[in-house]
Amino acid sequence: MTKLPSRSGLLRSHLLRSRLLRTGAVALALGLPLASAARAQAPAATPAAPAAAPVAPETVVAKVNGAAITAGDLAIAGEDPALSLPGVDDAQKKNLLVDYMIDLKVGAQAADAAKIGDSPDFQRKLAYFKDKLLLDEYLEREAKKAATPEAAKALYEQTVKAMKPEEEVHARHILVESEDEARKIAARIKDGEDFAKVAAEVSKDPGSKTEGGDLGWFTKERMVAPFAEAAFKMNAGQVSDPVKTQFGWHVIKLEEKRTKPVPTFDEMREQVDQYITRKAQQDLILKLREGAKIERTAAAPAVAPAPKAP
Repeated sequence: MTKLPSRSGLLRSHLLRSRLLRTGAVALALGLPLASAARAQAPAATPAAPAAAPVAPETVVAKVNGAAITAGDLAIAGEDPALSLPGVDDAQKKNLLVDYMIDLKVGAQAADAAKIGDSPDFQRKLAYFKDKLLLDEYLEREAKKAATPEAAKALYEQTVKAMKPEEEVHARHILVESEDEARKIAARIKDGEDFAKVAAEVSKDPGSKTEGGDLGWFTKERMVAPFAEAAFKMNAGQVSDPVKTQFGWHVIKLEEKRTKPVPTFDEMREQVDQYITRKAQQDLILKLREGAKIERTAAAPAVAPAPKAP
């Protein structure tokens, strides 16, 4: 009997094909006749070989009617978010990109022969994307100058100094529908039964039930008011009387209290770098606008008034 592919395998194949089709590249559309025919004679995939040495950007990987496609061209295509292929190994991705660039070059040559590039609409699109690429590259280069390790460290230290100490607690809870149930549960625990075991047995909260009612560490504002008020008044090891919220009735056990630890520089580094980068880019655009002569004609849409401060 022929073994059918697993459901998960079929789903992964479908998703991969859908992603490739969305790129608009004929070579990446695995089901199209030309692409499939060209690959019909290809040998079966072999296990991935060890990573090869870096290839020089000018290295030619294919030619289309004499026009070269280089490793540098592949690298640029590989940076295109539309061509992101998570889960595809490097060798397979490189082959797909080569096929994509071949199709791109074939199509571009045909479009050029048809004088597509001479139309006013195309020239406007070309000018737009040129400006966009120039701006993106300029902002990226300038932002790198601002996002230095020294700037990141200084911003982190400034942010940490401004942070106020914040109390947080580690608690467990059991959620039930009625006050009577909650009182009986509280009595069982106060008589010596294990809280986590009782939570796993009777709690209606699916998110914490399998963890013995454990909610982990949380600050006061993260919980609904009645629950938070009760939890933060308790001492470590204490079990509450029933507490009512919009979710039902809770029995709470406080495990620990502490002042919330300040995140380390390494933990915040990515956020800090992102903030510095965005701010540097925003400041640069504002500075450029201030130094430019900008005129809006009568044909431009009216500028909406800024909202009034509350």
